Formats: sequence, C-alpha cells, structure tokens
Amino acid sequence: MRYLVLVEKVRWVVVGAGDIAVRRVLPGIVAEPRSTLAGIVTSVPEKAAVYGVPAFRSLDEALAFCDAVYIATPVVAHHPLTLQALAAGKHVLCEKPVAMNVAQASEMAAAKGGVCGVAYYRRTYPAVLEAKRLMAAGAIGTPVAIEMCCQHWFAAENGHRAWLLDPSMAGGGPLFDIGSHRIDLANFLFGRPLEATGMRSNAVHTYAVEDNATVLIGYEKGVRATIDIRWHARAERDECRIVGTDGVIDLSPLNSGKLRAPGVSLELPPHANLHFPLIADFVTAVIEGRKPVCPIEDAIQTDWVTAQIR
Repeated sequence: MRYLVLVEKVRWVVVGAGDIAVRRVLPGIVAEPRSTLAGIVTSVPEKAAVYGVPAFRSLDEALAFCDAVYIATPVVAHHPLTLQALAAGKHVLCEKPVAMNVAQASEMAAAKGGVCGVAYYRRTYPAVLEAKRLMAAGAIGTPVAIEMCCQHWFAAENGHRAWLLDPSMAGGGPLFDIGSHRIDLANFLFGRPLEATGMRSNAVHTYAVEDNATVLIGYEKGVRATIDIRWHARAERDECRIVGTDGVIDLSPLNSGKLRAPGVSLELPPHANLHFPLIADFVTAVIEGRKPVCPIEDAIQTDWVTAQIR
C-alpha cells in the first residue's frame, strides 16, 4: 500500500552534496513551488549554509524533519539509506542505478513505506515522450529495434567524481553510470526486458571498473536494443534511433531535444535543469498518491539487465 502516504507540501532532505546534488537536485527542489528544502545530510556544513538549512550528520538525525528523502550518494549507499527512509514512512527518490545488484534492488522494491522512485529523468524528456506517442501512432510502422550509443572521455581528472572508478562504491563503470540511463530508456519504450547479454572490458584505461560495455536486450515480438557506452572516446557521441519497418525516429543527440521522423522535424528541448521535471513529477506523485514517472519496480529491470553483462 505504498502509494497511500500523502502530504500537501513536501519537505525534502537531500543525502549527499556532491556534483549532481549541487548542480541539479538542490536547485530543482528549491525551484519546485510545492517543495521545501528542510536540510542536507553532509559532512561539509558549509554546503547546507548556502541554502540556509541545517546540515545533518546522518539520515537518522534528519528523518524527523522531512517527508521525502532524495538519496544523492554513491551507489553503495542507495540500498541501506532507502530501506532506512522507507521504514520510517518517508518517500524516497533515489539516484540511479538503483543498487549494487539485483538482490539489493529487489529488497528495496519490496520494502513498505512511502512513494519510491528512481532518477531516470530521461523519461520526462519532451522529445522522448513525443517519440513514444509517434511509435504508438504507427509513424514508423512496427517498431523493431532501438540503437543507442554514448561515448566520451572520463578519467576523473583532479579527483572529480573519482568514486565512479571504485567498484566497491559505484558497482561498475560506464555500464552502471551512463549505460543505466539508456537501458532504462529502452525499457521505458519497449517494456520488460526478456533477455540480455553483452560484454564489458578495458580497451584503453586500466581502471578497476570497465571503460566500455556493449549491451543487447531482447523484448516481446523480437524487438531488440543495442547500447554501446564508452569512457575512452574523445570524439563525443550520444545517439538514439528507434527503428521501425517503415522508418526511423532519430533523437540524436539524445539530450538535444531534436526529433526527426518520417514527415516530422521537431525541436523539443529538455528543461534547463534536467532533474526539475523528475522532482516535480515526484512531488505530484506524493501529493496525489500515485506512482512516479520511474517507480522503483520499473527501475530494478535495469539492474537485472546490467547483471547479465559479463
């Protein structure tokens, strides 16, 4: 009965004050008119002082002051913090991927508590939603495949986001980081994955995590997704094409808002703060007692896919 825990205005506590929290999550909560930032769980009190809110030393200290918890920590902490917040009856919006493995993700999905969602914000992109509508309307005939690639250079220069290179913190490399977003997008468009396979390796960097992965996912009616993600490409690419029997919907570059399809050429840019629509949707879900755009029950399917890649 998770979706019956309702409030009229959402008091948020954000756990973690790293890159994503500072650039997107905290500004998004502050800008959302039905939200109040009640505090930040951080070891650096100055980060909370910027917003004029308390700096809590632990989530346990913060739970009495909030309705919802945004978990913006490295992946290793998603599982215990989500379970703790849900057990206290709080709503939880958790960064992606859900957890370090499918077992943890499944335990999180089964836990009682408030609304629980995962930050796969590309589900809110206007161009993605229009592509889904065009698919349903038969604009490209019968959809048969989606092809995605995301390639850039990542080396944690000057220690920036260095935790992503530690498998005990991140779970994996680009497969977990940028790959999870694209796996979720394929699932959003085509439903529950039925089978998955793939490879990951270190072609250039000698990280403890992979620097590239290639994923193949099978869906109903023979639909397939191919996803290639790399941290060793200086020539950046972020391509997404949905292939049908009668044409292609091209969303490349994926973050641009461009959409090209037979007889269609649109510019539907995402919000300037990519997290804001996700946060606004989650607040609506809490107030109305419905599922968020990416409920945890959907998001664990991405963890299932990544578990199949060797």
